[in-house]
Amino acid sequence: MVTMSPKAAQPSLSAQQAMTARSQGRRAQEKQQTQAKILAAARKLFLKEGVEAVSMRKIAKAIRYTPAAIYVHFKDKDELVRTLMQGDFAMFDRALFEVGRVADPVERLRGIGRAYVRFALEHPHHYRLMFMNPLPSPEPGACSKNIDNPEEHGYAFLRATVADCISQGRFGPRFQDLDQTTMLCWAGAHSVVSLYIAHGDDPWIPWPEPVAAADAMLDALTDAMTSGVHAPKRKGGTP
Repeated sequence: MVTMSPKAAQPSLSAQQAMTARSQGRRAQEKQQTQAKILAAARKLFLKEGVEAVSMRKIAKAIRYTPAAIYVHFKDKDELVRTLMQGDFAMFDRALFEVGRVADPVERLRGIGRAYVRFALEHPHHYRLMFMNPLPSPEPGACSKNIDNPEEHGYAFLRATVADCISQGRFGPRFQDLDQTTMLCWAGAHSVVSLYIAHGDDPWIPWPEPVAAADAMLDALTDAMTSGVHAPKRKGGTP
């Protein structure tokens, strides 16, 4: 009778490594799926009841988990909300960056405003969480992005565009304060979309079409900032 030595019966080191890698991959996938389930339940509850009214226990109950199981993935509610918002802001930043190659800073500014409005109207639940609720407490020392880098952060991109408008002489004398003018541009877009998101179903208000209303606001704001300033001529002599 042929017998196998203990050494021969053991899987090779490479086979063990492959088995370990597959096991780790399955655990990582299961963790991601569980976190996605928790975040989806949290978003649904936040929309229905408001962020402040929703507890970790309530989120756990919604997906039939124990509260302890939720805390395995998120140490507290602030971390859960931060995680939810990180994904939302990444999507938001990508929407703004689509207009990044527009050379003329005033037209780029208009494009940023339209992209902002489009994102808000297409993703009202995300927008409400991001810009119409108090922000969770920041984690000490944690910053996933350089907020001064216009290639990584949407507000920095807007601010850099306003800086280009000012440095190129495209704005009038009342709009030379960089931070004030940047905030004015943000507030203009936010004011329109937040009204529609919060009160757009109010039957007492004869609401105009939201994109047209937002475009009118952006054009009025941009026209006011560039009033009395001549745009540079394009090649060929046409303004």
